[in-house]
Amino acid sequence: MRQKLQQLLAQTSLEVSPEQQEQLLELVALLHKWNKAYNLTSVREPDAMLVRHIMDSLVVSPYLEGKRFIDVGTGPGLPGLPLAIVNPDKQFVLLDSLGKRIRFIRMAVHHLGLTNVEAVQSRVEAFNPAQKFDGVLSRAFASLDDMLSWCAHLPGPDGRFLALKGQYPEQELQSLPAHLALDRVYPLTVPEQEGDRHLVVIQQASQ
Repeated sequence: MRQKLQQLLAQTSLEVSPEQQEQLLELVALLHKWNKAYNLTSVREPDAMLVRHIMDSLVVSPYLEGKRFIDVGTGPGLPGLPLAIVNPDKQFVLLDSLGKRIRFIRMAVHHLGLTNVEAVQSRVEAFNPAQKFDGVLSRAFASLDDMLSWCAHLPGPDGRFLALKGQYPEQELQSLPAHLALDRVYPLTVPEQEGDRHLVVIQQASQ
């Protein structure tokens, strides 16, 4: 597994320390172990988790601008936990409405010794943070329209929405609200993963 992770990372420009690599492998082990009881993900094999969960999350890392991020509809902590591991200088709130997922994340955070993650059980519309975010992340969340609507109260004045998508979301981008504007769509390359991946970055229109 360690060798497999190193091979995958070598196909990217990501810099991940040996200690962070160990934490990522430990996260896969925890996902695999808890998945049997909690049914956290449909991906069953650890090797597949490395590609479809860990690497698929990490490729977003170069596009994180700012210090404070929220991962909405995080599920078992994706992309939030891998991103928190490789960005110890940034703070992450991981939000999900399902208790079993939040319990898993809290256990994983404790097990991995992460000090930059807060797990919150709440529906996104009902979550009112004291401090707004530089980036609002979503990976397996709803449509872009729903994300922008339900999460409208989360970014700060310069905050941005970062939505992980498969194919280029042409139609979804045609109906952006007037106060928002497309910053960029970045094609993402996930080693050994088939199919398109894109990161859609949306900002306040006044920027």
